[in-house]
Amino acid sequence: MTTDASARAIKPELLRTYTEDFNKDRANLIAADAAVSAGVLKAATDYRGVRALPRDFSIELKQGSITNQERSGRCWMFASLNTLRYELMHRWNLEDFEFSETYLFFWDAMEKSNTYLENVLRTLDEATDSRLFEAINWGPSDDGGWWQMFAALVNKYGLVPKSAYPESENSRNSDDFKQYLNSKLREFAAELRRRSAAGAGEDELRTLKDEYMGTVYRICAVSLGEPPEKFDFFARTKDDAEDDKKCDGKDESCKCEDKSDAKACKCDKNKDKTGKDERPQIREIGITPLEFYKKYVPVDVNDFVTLANAPLKSRPFNQRYRIRFSANVVEAGDMEFVNVPLDVFKKAALDQLTAGHPIWFACDCTQFALRKDGFFDQSVVRVDQLFGTEFTGDKAHGLEYGDSPSNHAMTFTGVNLGEDGKPNRWKVENSWGKDAGKDGYYVMSDAWFDRYVTELIIRKEYLDDATRALLTTEPVEIDPWQPLTRRCR
Repeated sequence: MTTDASARAIKPELLRTYTEDFNKDRANLIAADAAVSAGVLKAATDYRGVRALPRDFSIELKQGSITNQERSGRCWMFASLNTLRYELMHRWNLEDFEFSETYLFFWDAMEKSNTYLENVLRTLDEATDSRLFEAINWGPSDDGGWWQMFAALVNKYGLVPKSAYPESENSRNSDDFKQYLNSKLREFAAELRRRSAAGAGEDELRTLKDEYMGTVYRICAVSLGEPPEKFDFFARTKDDAEDDKKCDGKDESCKCEDKSDAKACKCDKNKDKTGKDERPQIREIGITPLEFYKKYVPVDVNDFVTLANAPLKSRPFNQRYRIRFSANVVEAGDMEFVNVPLDVFKKAALDQLTAGHPIWFACDCTQFALRKDGFFDQSVVRVDQLFGTEFTGDKAHGLEYGDSPSNHAMTFTGVNLGEDGKPNRWKVENSWGKDAGKDGYYVMSDAWFDRYVTELIIRKEYLDDATRALLTTEPVEIDPWQPLTRRCR
């Protein structure tokens, strides 16, 4: 390539050509008026695309109230808990339920801090500007994560209902808390490396690390409050549908004198009811978080597998992979996934939803998306028409060039099947509150699924035999800076 500065510069004569071409095309002027006044996304919204994605689904799961991660990077945790609360609610016949996201947030901060310091001890010989140390040091205790991080926390610490450990200002808006926690952790890392260079042995460094973790606990407890060791749990189950049954004049237990007015008459079993809430109760006094998880959550977090669809030459399909230095709980081990073709990927999702179970998934939520209106679809967000240029990058391009990495986790709670039995749109439960999307839910086109959904968490029972067999193979290790390693926020 030439080193001549004039050849590399933007030439004035070209700028004159650009502006002449821009101004002589009426479509450019209309597009500019719309985009400058309303913003790119509003100006690019295609009403025909919106109408082509109605919000009804042939398969739909009944979920609880919409949750809200607010100004934090806990999407992966919210999506994980949303999949579990669905199972809990339907197992115990509850109208609604929400786990405490803050409880796991506390322990995630503790565990990530410990793992960071352990990783510092593992890499004492690495230069601070090495690619590996930069990856380790990038966000020592940042908010993001994956399903397997969630599973590691649940296995070790259990779960609690939101009433036992509610939100705090620093869980709702985590930036300040995590900024100073990360700053302190990096100070600790520098001192560990300095002591090591001065000749300190492993036992001395580990003792120092344990002291540092006392400071980490204090920062977490001041910011979030201490988590409960035990708590009380109280819930009421839903009313039996039979309790509100009207008398039809045929039920022998119905003693209405005037059978002709059956609509106004209720059966005797409801006749003497007062305003007292007589629904069955669930009561637990002094239960631990691990006891609560094991007793009330009807699924095992270890029975799920991370499937990826990453069509990269460097990541052959039908292979198990492990990401180095990716653990949050150090003793739980690094994150793993199985990379599979799109047809296998999608069939697993359809089988699990059809069987009545929601799905944790990860994607790039920023591409061709309307956050406020709740659409994920390239036919809705027509930036190609607005800018007069096609966007032709495929899934492999988006991953390889870092244009569309996974950056958000949500939950599939429905899908619509066309006359051919194939999916054409998906129902998405988000964690951005009920004012985002349609009452907190989004609709995703099947084409968008194919292009931007990269990870699914699937129960082992819905894997095909070939994929299940891969779980026993030796994983290929990949580095923490490679595609599919960015944590969802």
